Amino acid sequence: MPEHITIGEVAPHALYVADGVQTAFTFPFPIFAAADLEVRLNRVLQSGGYTITGAGRSGGGQVVFATPPAAGALVALRRRVRIARTTDFQENGVLRARTLNDELDYQTAALQDVAAEVAGAIRLDPSEAGGRLTLPPREARANRLLGFDSVGDATVFARGEATLTVPHPGGIPRTVEDKLGERLSARDFGAVGDGVTDDGPALQAAMNAAAASGKHLEIGEGTYRTGQPLSLPGAAAGLTMRGTILYAGPAGQAALTLGDGAAARNAAKLYEGLRVVRETISDWLDEADIGILLRNLDASRVEIRQVEGFTIGVRTLGEERGFEDTTLVLGRFSNNRIGLDIRTASAAGWNTSVRYYGGHFTIASAVHTDKDRFGVRFSAEPGAYVAHNRHLFDGPNFELQAEGRPIVGIPFLSEVSSRAVWVRAIRMEGCSPYVARHTGAAQDHLYEVAWASQGYDVDIDYAATATRVGSVVRRYHQAAAHREFVREVAIVPSLRAAAYRWSGTELGFEQLACLSTNVSGAAATLADFAFPGLDQYVLTDNGVMLTGGRGLGFVVDARRCREFALAADADNARLVVQCFDTNRALLTDAAGTLARASGQTLQYNATARWWQGSADMTDAGLTRLQVVRLAPEVAYAIIGLARIGTDYEVRAMRLACDPAFSPAVLYGLPWLPHGRRELVAEMAWDPPSLAAGATTQVNVPLPGARAGDFAQAGFSLPTSGLVFLANVGAADVVSVTAWNRSSVQIDLGPGTVRARVVKA
Repeated sequence: MPEHITIGEVAPHALYVADGVQTAFTFPFPIFAAADLEVRLNRVLQSGGYTITGAGRSGGGQVVFATPPAAGALVALRRRVRIARTTDFQENGVLRARTLNDELDYQTAALQDVAAEVAGAIRLDPSEAGGRLTLPPREARANRLLGFDSVGDATVFARGEATLTVPHPGGIPRTVEDKLGERLSARDFGAVGDGVTDDGPALQAAMNAAAASGKHLEIGEGTYRTGQPLSLPGAAAGLTMRGTILYAGPAGQAALTLGDGAAARNAAKLYEGLRVVRETISDWLDEADIGILLRNLDASRVEIRQVEGFTIGVRTLGEERGFEDTTLVLGRFSNNRIGLDIRTASAAGWNTSVRYYGGHFTIASAVHTDKDRFGVRFSAEPGAYVAHNRHLFDGPNFELQAEGRPIVGIPFLSEVSSRAVWVRAIRMEGCSPYVARHTGAAQDHLYEVAWASQGYDVDIDYAATATRVGSVVRRYHQAAAHREFVREVAIVPSLRAAAYRWSGTELGFEQLACLSTNVSGAAATLADFAFPGLDQYVLTDNGVMLTGGRGLGFVVDARRCREFALAADADNARLVVQCFDTNRALLTDAAGTLARASGQTLQYNATARWWQGSADMTDAGLTRLQVVRLAPEVAYAIIGLARIGTDYEVRAMRLACDPAFSPAVLYGLPWLPHGRRELVAEMAWDPPSLAAGATTQVNVPLPGARAGDFAQAGFSLPTSGLVFLANVGAADVVSVTAWNRSSVQIDLGPGTVRARVVKA
């Protein structure tokens, strides 16, 4: 050797995991010759394909492979010197230090190698002494189990004799073999779960064994790549997955099939933690490309954690036995054209009475941007059973990346005659403006939308082939109270029809008070702000144009009912609320605590002396449907619409509340005359005796009467031969004329004259 080496305290082995690129691997311990080093790849001893450098050096050297070991391969380098002595020291000869050092170095290295091997062996604790740990003879230990007897010495047991004591009261000792056979694992059949090895044959062998033994199969942590479709027969008790099946097999097949088909009945199964991911995303063209196929389940429970990249993520299939009475817990369904397909395959099969919890159906923004996609589909093969019924979904979430694109992304698609499908608390993000599409005879579906990026504009798309309608969409997004407040307090279905001429220049509206943004004088009470008519209202073909500074509102008694829901068919209107106490005196509060709204902030307008919405009531802003809550000190309120500085058209207005209340809407009262086009008054009158053809006249005070109103009059006594005529001769006065048209004198006597005017 060119130089003397030093044997340091270094373990004589080194381990590496190859990355598929590296060719040189260092060993930090010395060797005397290249033959002293063992090289193993994935535990297999190598005889060539590499070179060794650094023999004879204290710091070790390198193993250089001609071809890089595959990524993930285990590289093991171990020193194994021969335990032998090939030199002798001559008597009376020269004892050279170099020769002696080399010999001692070699022996030290050999002892290190032995110590390394012993470190991995089973041995007695240093505190123990004695004991018999020698193996019995070969023939005595053949086909038996190694164990320890009552004093701790090594012995053997027959397979049925070695037992484990259960550490619980009443527990019965069991054989080791029985205990190990209690759970069936895919790793028992060689599955690796490293994401690289093809675990398909091992997984299928494990599934076959589970079916043959009626056991529940476990697939542990890791990624199990398979190049073949997998099937767990219905004879297996179930499947638990903590890892992932990575499908790299042929297209157009189900990656994982659970249960038997045809007339088999797969009852009381437990499938949990299912996670199947396609190695590359399907082209979405072949509907036979399925992630998980569930067949003929009955009274079972299925938990799906993830299914990704298939044309159809999960299919539940009712064949000759049907699919029913089962619970599915849904996790993440990613990048599948159809997330969940609820299907039948024969006239005798069915798919009914199934519960679904959760589910996040999502598509990445760059995946198949030219193809339609659906979350859940109800379908059937030609001639199969089509009346899928009683399916209950709870809280599904859909993010289908279709909004603003020339494709559709719809949460539910029914191609059959499905019945009683109920879906609660749906979330829709980036979907088409439809919660469902019906192409057949589906009916009695109920879709409850809790949140949607489309706001209120969510509907059912009935295709031209649909033969049934009548399913219901409940839109709760930004409008929950409007669904619950079913007590109709007031309704003006047509502002155009409700309008009337209060005077020559002023308009009024049935049930509604006219509002002004700038009331003059010392206005202080409710009657000072609720006008029966004002100018600057312009009638249109469909409604009324309110010029800037004008408004309309319902006057309500709020002493018991605190919340009101206002809906309006209007262009860019804004909510206004004006508050009054029990004495009908105006309440002001710049802090804005007397009135609050559900979908926007109310801001106090000191000039108009009301609270006004901060945003237009529109679908785009999700503010069209508003709920108003009044503080306890508010006894009366005006709730309506107004706009400052902008003209806007209003066509209809509705006010509702909780059905537990029935608050009064105030209008057409002696002290609050707004909102009524018909006015009446009466007074005592004793008309004089009238000769034939004579007349007499009396003026009846009637506040609000204006020139041009239709006027009528009557008398409380029989008036045979007399005609009563009425007209508005001056503001607030109806002139009543009694005309004797008979040929004899008539004296009526005292009675009551009544006057009535109607606004046109």
